[in-house]
Amino acid sequence: MVVYDFLQGTAPLLISCPHVGTVVPEEIAGRMTSDGRSVADTDWNVHRLYSFAADIGASLITARYARYVIDLNRSPEGQALYPGASNTELCPTTTFGERPIYRDGGAPNEAEIAERRMLYWEPYHDQVAATLQTLKQRHGRVLLWDGHSIQSQVPRFFDGKLPDFNIGTGGGTTADPALVEKVAAVAKDSGYSHVVDGRFKGGYITRTYGKPAEGVHAVQLELSQITYMYEGAPFGFREELADQVRPAIRAMLEAALGWVRND
Repeated sequence: MVVYDFLQGTAPLLISCPHVGTVVPEEIAGRMTSDGRSVADTDWNVHRLYSFAADIGASLITARYARYVIDLNRSPEGQALYPGASNTELCPTTTFGERPIYRDGGAPNEAEIAERRMLYWEPYHDQVAATLQTLKQRHGRVLLWDGHSIQSQVPRFFDGKLPDFNIGTGGGTTADPALVEKVAAVAKDSGYSHVVDGRFKGGYITRTYGKPAEGVHAVQLELSQITYMYEGAPFGFREELADQVRPAIRAMLEAALGWVRND
């Protein structure tokens, strides 16, 4: 069973897109509500904005299975990502709109969650960890860029409208400040709104693998979906918008990659 797609690059850069998958196994889908089967909270096609990955030598890993099956950006032990705020689980039971994902009695029990973790979560993280180790050994230091997107307005998680670029570094703990400064400078000049360590400070992936003192720097980009797609069903990709935002994303990555390489 293939749970992710992987492109091996040579540069000290791994781009991770853990929430782009839309596959739901038939047995799980059969217990879901219509809201669950819609997988509406997918980071729809965000990996298409990184179509330049091979051109800059980046490695790229993208999930195949939906976050409603298991959330690859959550702790395997189920700890809340943002204590005190509204959170979704390792195996989510409600949508971002707080609608049930499963029909009555259909939610996974602890044994099923453990099985999903083994089948879907562990292989993705094994590949992330192995790639970072290989690239660090080759280059001395490495950047992990975790690519996400979310609707521009989600009252469950934040008030009002989200900035276009939400750059997260675990509150300044997952990447060198000089690297983050270069990324933020590009964002500022891009014409898009941005914030660093605002509502979204980076999820489990960023916080777990980002260890600047050990030469592994991690940055999450939570992109407002209004910048590249229709935010309502059927969540269509808008190439005319993507053509505008993609160069800004590439410029941020190239600035960060230049810092990693000491260019």
